Amino acid sequence: MDDLAVRLAHAQLKRMRGMVGYYHRRFFADTRFVLLVGLALVVAAAAVDERLIALVAPVALLGAAQTAFDASYLTFARQYARTLEDWLNGQAGVEVLVAARMEDTYLYPLDRRKVVTIPAGAPTWFSLMTALYTVLGIAAFAGGVVASIAVLDEAWLPWYLGVLGLLTLAVLGVGLWWFVGGVGERRLAEVLADVGSRRE
Repeated sequence: MDDLAVRLAHAQLKRMRGMVGYYHRRFFADTRFVLLVGLALVVAAAAVDERLIALVAPVALLGAAQTAFDASYLTFARQYARTLEDWLNGQAGVEVLVAARMEDTYLYPLDRRKVVTIPAGAPTWFSLMTALYTVLGIAAFAGGVVASIAVLDEAWLPWYLGVLGLLTLAVLGVGLWWFVGGVGERRLAEVLADVGSRRE
């Protein structure tokens, strides 16, 4: 057994496990932040200037993109951690490290078609929470757009809707390509394939 390789793999696994924890926390921190900003905008629109409600939809969209970014790093760290665990188990000759398998069944599976962390046909509490936040975000976005139509000047409204529409299509398009299309995880698999082949 190559002691240096094992120590390097262990150090990287520790780093990836730290990233998994960090991006779990980051997801909820970003969700709370967007919620508080959205509520503050609603209060400010009621108390200061009703046109401030036009910021709710862009903030909801930014929140969706940011939390999907957090999830993409979570998947990144989990993919690498799984590969390192497999390699270390191979070196040990016994399956001691099983966190990746537990995450795959308990949180959300890797290497399967999914909407960010909501897999097709394998619901978990994790995916339910993600779906709940997603539905609430869509409701905030739609409510912000409807309220903005009622308060924005006719001169500004087409620009507002046009720019917001383009940004929304861009986020949805890239998100579908990256997550649902599986491009992100396939890119990781291409890099990590060498580690797996050397293990065998």
